[in-house]
Amino acid sequence: MKYDFTSILDRRGYAWAVDTLNDNPRPPKEGWSVIPMWVADMSFPTCPTIPEAMIARANHPTFGYFSTSPEYWNAIIDWQTKRNGVKGLERRHLGYENGVLGGVIAALSVLCSKGDNVLVHSPTYIGFTESLENNGYNIVLSELVQDENGIYRMDYDDMEKKIKKNRIHAAVFCSPHNPSGRVWEQWELEKAMAIFEKYDVYVVSDEIWSDLIRPGYKHIPTQSVNEWARMHTVAQYAITKTFNLAGLIGSYHIIYNTWLRHRIDKDSSLCHYNDINVFSQEALIAAYKPEGHEWVDELNQTLAKNVDYVKNFLEQYGVKMPTPEGTYLLFADFSEYCKKTGKTLDEIEQAMWDVGVSVQDGREFHGPCHIRINVALPFALIQEACDRMEKYVFND
Repeated sequence: MKYDFTSILDRRGYAWAVDTLNDNPRPPKEGWSVIPMWVADMSFPTCPTIPEAMIARANHPTFGYFSTSPEYWNAIIDWQTKRNGVKGLERRHLGYENGVLGGVIAALSVLCSKGDNVLVHSPTYIGFTESLENNGYNIVLSELVQDENGIYRMDYDDMEKKIKKNRIHAAVFCSPHNPSGRVWEQWELEKAMAIFEKYDVYVVSDEIWSDLIRPGYKHIPTQSVNEWARMHTVAQYAITKTFNLAGLIGSYHIIYNTWLRHRIDKDSSLCHYNDINVFSQEALIAAYKPEGHEWVDELNQTLAKNVDYVKNFLEQYGVKMPTPEGTYLLFADFSEYCKKTGKTLDEIEQAMWDVGVSVQDGREFHGPCHIRINVALPFALIQEACDRMEKYVFND
């Protein structure tokens, strides 16, 4: 490969994924290093064009007030056009957000009153749960159901029933879906949008994972489904997940509805802290260069290899999970393994942690006996983590 997805980086002092683990009152057993497979960032160096651009900008010794460059907005339009097949996207449809979750709340602040019911699919990204509850919204969960092949699907009857019963007029939609890894198909999106249209439900679509797609699959922007979806959806995107830049801050929304866009832009501005910084601007422009396309393509190949390795390893012990079509997350169901062995999920997670394998409790995402596993690490660490689990978790 042209880009580096094999170097094992020392992230201590630079990453929440590693540093917060040091605060755990019970560290791993002596002699075990930590392998971070929990929070959703990557242990890969980012695309080289990004630090190069930031260093070049840092060489200019002034960092005063500035206006966002037209090149920034043009880079977004070019990326969305080439990567997602978006048509008719213009500068006026775009707006900056410090983060996707902030953008979700800004949109809901326009679409809802405090205390309103908001539809969200389950299993659910913990960030949705926390941000919606913190801002006074009632979450109504519609559970995804697994088909005969274990693939998570929307339960359209349940969605319609809950929308009608709870007088819901806003939904937070995750595409691709975290934590299940679903990349929604055209017919699935069309069916969901038909229900939302029937009941006048505006859609806030978190599409931060849209670049991280398993080879052979294709992300379909929610707004592209039909004209109704285009005018009733607020789409949220970012470079932070794609290029491992969560600490840099910065995302953007796409809103075609002028009435809605003006009001959300106004709401986003009220805190007076929702402004782009000079390095975030340079990072996006650099990320969305041709080299960025190449880097993401290689990244997706790397992630697919890691997914397959960990999935095949866990399945030999009766742990079930669908192959994620997007993201770099496995949502592993340990129900059968726990039933067979008599172990609890807490005991399994503790056994992993004892040997430095740090994963995330799936119960936080409404998975009753699930573990969310981040596989965005060099393959050598993936192998090491599985070796430790084989010896000290599954065959202890």
